[in-house]
Amino acid sequence: FFSMGYFKGKKILITGGSSGIGKACAEYTLKDGAHVMIIGRRKELLDTAQMELRKVAAEGQKVEILQLDISDEAAVNAAAPKVLETLGGLDILINNAGIANCGYLQNETADNYREMMNINYFGTVWVTKAFTEHFMVQKHGHIGFTSSVLGLMGLFGYSAYAASKFAMTGYADCLRMDLLKYNIGVHVCFPPDTDTPQHAEELKGMPAETKAVAGQIKMMAAEDVAKAFLDGMAAGTYHIVPSFGNKLTMWAVRHLPGISRFFIDRDIKSVWTVESDVPPVTAESVQQKKLQQDALQTEQTSGSEAALSSIAPPKDCAPATEEAHEAKSVPEA
Repeated sequence: FFSMGYFKGKKILITGGSSGIGKACAEYTLKDGAHVMIIGRRKELLDTAQMELRKVAAEGQKVEILQLDISDEAAVNAAAPKVLETLGGLDILINNAGIANCGYLQNETADNYREMMNINYFGTVWVTKAFTEHFMVQKHGHIGFTSSVLGLMGLFGYSAYAASKFAMTGYADCLRMDLLKYNIGVHVCFPPDTDTPQHAEELKGMPAETKAVAGQIKMMAAEDVAKAFLDGMAAGTYHIVPSFGNKLTMWAVRHLPGISRFFIDRDIKSVWTVESDVPPVTAESVQQKKLQQDALQTEQTSGSEAALSSIAPPKDCAPATEEAHEAKSVPEA
């Protein structure tokens, strides 16, 4: 942990700070002498985290909490002056709050995509915008983002999550250039699968195809990710990629994309059986497909019924039944 001493006396705001990587960042910077405020949506988790974090703080250090839904732009703007007043300023903003879900594409709803973007992307933007003018006037400080390895590559089952993290990565890329003349450091951390309560929830609905790929990657402890993030921030590193294995994966995806896709696709296909060579479909998607087929059949027969009545339909062209679809589906792991 090479950045010890760098954060002494600094005023730090961490979103998503009640657990996981955010809480670990709070703990390490408090041990280094910083003043910290953590943001979260659940008051009970914030209270517990504050109690635990106070145990590592010295007398006189601030350990503050703020219950806030960062996807609410108006609430974020209203809270910003209070944050600055409580902390006595702001030197470092760590945008760590985020949610994830993993599942088959056909099971994703419009609400899944909206929620992912509202918190992971727009929530991050609202918080950053609320303090950008403060940093510009101050002409020093750091703004950090906890993205993901899926902020630079896609993965089976993560269409909603990866899209929100790609958006965050693009925003941070522009922000870095916009703030160059103001001497504000911008940093993006790309952790792999991390041992957090959120990841434990993801595993409950994770498709077998995703596990076949993700199982190749060693999970990191939240504390190790936090150390790498803070070290990179202190060193002025823009893209922070924890662990050698993660660096190797990111390098391969960037410089050998075709080869990377070959091995990823191979792992995905490995869970499909000879009899069931396509991903499973849900009852809803089967019903939707049947309705589409019925509508098409009605359209085709709405012309001259007399002319069609003399033609017997070929046996092998009968509409696929729900049972036929289910027979081709792959059972979920």
